[in-house]
Amino acid sequence: MDSIERIEASRQKLAEEMRTLVGDAEDVLKAAAKQGGEYLGAARERLERSVSVAKAELADAEQALVARARRHARETDEYVHDHPWSAIGVAAGAGLLIGLLIGRR
Repeated sequence: MDSIERIEASRQKLAEEMRTLVGDAEDVLKAAAKQGGEYLGAARERLERSVSVAKAELADAEQALVARARRHARETDEYVHDHPWSAIGVAAGAGLLIGLLIGRR
């Protein structure tokens, strides 16, 4: 599984956890509005577990994203050092294109 597939799988898992979190929060609010006691305690515990899982998933997704960004930055740096004239040409072309687009306004 490549990094894009892992990121997509993490994103989908995080989205599911967030849906569960929202559902549990709604249950807590409904229980608080209707009654207290044992049902409210059970709903609160489910909500706390969901929040904990969602936080862990967010931390994992953040770490994966940071690692991926660092890897791409390192690969870009290596490419620029290995092919400096190509990098200069690409940068000049991008600058020219941006200049032309701005000049059309």
